[in-house]
Amino acid sequence: MTTTGDNTPPTAALRRRHALGGLLLASLAPGMAFAQTPRYPNDTVRMIVPYAAGGATDIVARAVVDRLGARWGQAVVVENKPGAGTTLAAAQMARAPGDGYQLYMTTSAHTISGLVYPKLGYDPVKDFAPLSLIAKVPLVLVVRPSLDAKTVDDFTRYVRANPDKATFASPGNGTAQHLAGEMFNAAMKTRMLHVPYKGDAPAITDLLGGSVDAMFATLTVVLPHIASGKLRAIALANGQRVEKVPDIPTFAEQGLRNFEAATWFGVLAPASMPAALRDRIAGDIRAVVDQPELRARLIDLGGEVVSSDPAAFGAFMQAEHRKWQEIVKQSGATIS
Repeated sequence: MTTTGDNTPPTAALRRRHALGGLLLASLAPGMAFAQTPRYPNDTVRMIVPYAAGGATDIVARAVVDRLGARWGQAVVVENKPGAGTTLAAAQMARAPGDGYQLYMTTSAHTISGLVYPKLGYDPVKDFAPLSLIAKVPLVLVVRPSLDAKTVDDFTRYVRANPDKATFASPGNGTAQHLAGEMFNAAMKTRMLHVPYKGDAPAITDLLGGSVDAMFATLTVVLPHIASGKLRAIALANGQRVEKVPDIPTFAEQGLRNFEAATWFGVLAPASMPAALRDRIAGDIRAVVDQPELRARLIDLGGEVVSSDPAAFGAFMQAEHRKWQEIVKQSGATIS
């Protein structure tokens, strides 16, 4: 028996047709969603670098983006945003959309910033998604060539003879280079004066010109100046000598044990980036870093190639935070 009107129940046949229609829509939905999702990347991708052009981070970033652009068939450009020990660029990135069109090449300063700046306006861990740790590079103590110092003992005597006058440069407050100098002050009971710059390049320029005495520099950026004799290398803040510069002794070899500091280069994204996109971009970064010519380039710059996945990079950043927290506590370094 059938009934009519607005409250008429559907027949068995009609119910079957509704069910089949629902199944058909469900089967088409993933394909429809995929078709509506734009190809990534379909526009220019910007790699934000929190230092001036010409420094170590800039050099590594440009080597990576050139190969990413070729892999993606899309323009990938470096955008330099120096200032405030990387915190200006980091604050911008923390607020950026997680759509993959703004990536962030940063250094150990990122994990240090939350320890030395009382108010950041962002969380260096929670507001970012780790993509890949690319490489680590030890710091090296270099001095202006006119300074009469060839060993750690020579340099220490000079600094002690010139308290609050002997100067060391860094690419910014709260960087590993800055804290290495403070760590030296604490270990040797000296009083070097810190002179921060907006990146490696301007710091090196003043060091070459003799405006500052020394720098705990990323090995990458000072290699050419060491080779040319324009800067004198005193010691490596590393557990062992580096193959690229085997003649430079470590601090430990000169009597200052456990004095190790390195900077690292890694790519982050805003925390809002979807996991699938994060993994896709991280995989592409690792693929280009693992290209033999880029690995050789990073090693030639004095680096150790890492090329980690997001989980390993996240764990590394947590360990870095703990290490620098202890150094900040020992040195008393703060930035107002």
